[in-house]
Amino acid sequence: MIRRLTAEDDQQVFSFLQQDPSFNLFIIGDIESFGYDADFQDVWGQFDDAGSLKAVLLRYYDSYIPYAPGDFDADGFARLIRETAQSSSIQLSGKADIARQFEERLPLGEKRTLYFCECRTDEYARQEMGAFAVKKAELADVDRILDLRRRIVEFETRPSSRDMLVKGMETNSARTYYIEQDGRMVAAASTSAENSLSAMIVGVCTDQEHRGKGYASTIVAKLVCDLLAEGKMPCLFYDNPDAGRIYHRLGFRDIGLWAMYR
Repeated sequence: MIRRLTAEDDQQVFSFLQQDPSFNLFIIGDIESFGYDADFQDVWGQFDDAGSLKAVLLRYYDSYIPYAPGDFDADGFARLIRETAQSSSIQLSGKADIARQFEERLPLGEKRTLYFCECRTDEYARQEMGAFAVKKAELADVDRILDLRRRIVEFETRPSSRDMLVKGMETNSARTYYIEQDGRMVAAASTSAENSLSAMIVGVCTDQEHRGKGYASTIVAKLVCDLLAEGKMPCLFYDNPDAGRIYHRLGFRDIGLWAMYR
């Protein structure tokens, strides 16, 4: 049976998602931040005959994330997605072996597969903490963050980027650390989907003329140390082998693959 979940299901949902907290950080974060009644978010659950959860599906605006530790009703979830999607090209992401079960069931966008890793210790990050002053961005710094990202070819800034940065800071579900030189922000890294268990590190970037100085490594190391001190597991995606080597040096370890269809 599949049904929409409510606040009355929260304890069971949290226990279920906690089996795999890193891979579920987006679902956990969105539920903790916005609950079960927001008009832009829905959460459905599949239950077995004994009333135990078998799978969960999150809709956040027009993006969907399914999760199941075993077999689940992919046809039922696909039907729900078709009924609620506002676009003909559906945005879906999730653990690769779960997400790919929708490839023949839904009109999905272009696929991108990323390495998913987590960091359980700050032992190596502390060794990377350099002499650079790392600052935490405030709301007044949002436009400076966007200006830095726009200067970097690899980054795509969307019309919603500013609102997402502001909302993340206001709800304490995201933060940005940065380094500046002569009053100009030259490197930064952010978190997203921060929740009580974990956080995703995103937006790691350095101005072209300031690369190779260790700025980004220092910022990520600072994030790792602060997040772990708060009891949150740092996680991140990467698909660039050079970036992967840097993250591994900081103590991150690959735990699987994440698929995104956009």
